Amino acid sequence: MRRKANRMAGAKLTGRKERGEWAELYFMMLAAGLGMNVSRPFGSAWRYDVGVENGGGVLRVQVKSSIYRRREGDYSVNVKGPKRKKYAPGTVDYFAILLIPIDDWYIIPYEVMGMHFTPKSKRDKYDQYREAWHLLRETGLTIQACVDPLLWEEAEAAGSDR
Repeated sequence: MRRKANRMAGAKLTGRKERGEWAELYFMMLAAGLGMNVSRPFGSAWRYDVGVENGGGVLRVQVKSSIYRRREGDYSVNVKGPKRKKYAPGTVDYFAILLIPIDDWYIIPYEVMGMHFTPKSKRDKYDQYREAWHLLRETGLTIQACVDPLLWEEAEAAGSDR
């Protein structure tokens, strides 16, 4: 999914808070454009930024963004919650991380995320989550059914629709 460069206006914002709020809106726009139902919690007491409907529930997504590159040229994002600690289990389901200058999104499950995100590092474990929007759509549920072949044949022969 490629986007127009003029949508990268967030890189021109000078404050981190403004850039972060812009990234949240950008995430919501893209998710909605992919057919997902999104919502934003009221107030600032919540530990997540955006809710994404998924099957029968809502996935809690924490949006992070960065414009900063390290000396080696890699991007880097601190993924810390309140009081600069790891987000508590059960407060966030996914992290959506935007590297603003290259317009790359990473959709990463809570269980995989550490406290620091550096894609393309020697120990890179995040490449598989680049543009992984499908993770927000999957419910994890599978429905399987089985039937005795003889009973099925009998039902078909009798014209039953049971």
